[in-house]
Amino acid sequence: MRVRFDPALIPESPNLDFEQPLWQAGARLVAGLDEAGRGALAGPVFAAAVILPPEPERMLQALAGARDSKQLSAKAREELAGRIKKECAAWGLGWAEAEEIDRVGIARASRLAFCRALEGLLLAPQHLLLDYFRLPEMNLPQTALVKGDQRSLSIACASILAKTARDARMQAEDERFSGYGFARNKGYGTLIHRRAIAKLRACALHRRSFRLKDSV
Repeated sequence: MRVRFDPALIPESPNLDFEQPLWQAGARLVAGLDEAGRGALAGPVFAAAVILPPEPERMLQALAGARDSKQLSAKAREELAGRIKKECAAWGLGWAEAEEIDRVGIARASRLAFCRALEGLLLAPQHLLLDYFRLPEMNLPQTALVKGDQRSLSIACASILAKTARDARMQAEDERFSGYGFARNKGYGTLIHRRAIAKLRACALHRRSFRLKDSV
């Protein structure tokens, strides 16, 4: 069932309105999680987990400009990724490769990436904030937020780290698998990418369980 959501609940920029009550209640290690690459035709799905220190005023100032990665330019994401890694208490990355996505499906593969990102944290979180989804594999208190990457600063930071890491991976893969334009399309189904698949056929990086043969 589709969840109804009031767009008026989206603030001008992500804030700490969800983190602060948890901090005040004693959960000082709150991890925001988000993923990148879920809808791509090629490449892994990446996830990131970010724990911000319970210092609301300093975090809002230090991470000003952080928001849903899709709303930022590549240059802005890179600059913010450096700031996030410097200012956060802990961060972790995880991913699931294309063959895993084909084997278990994108939903389960995304959860695998989330779990791996959490395993990469140097601190053990006490509560998880997620963008819409829940993570049943983790026995931790969780809050799933509609439009979480636009409402929670922790989730927005995770969105940026997941996106920049995945983009870097796809740029590197462009050297191995030339002709598909991975450096530019990052594996998403652009017209040029689909035409390349029609001409060159799928490579090892493509998700063969996805609809690669749609008309171009």
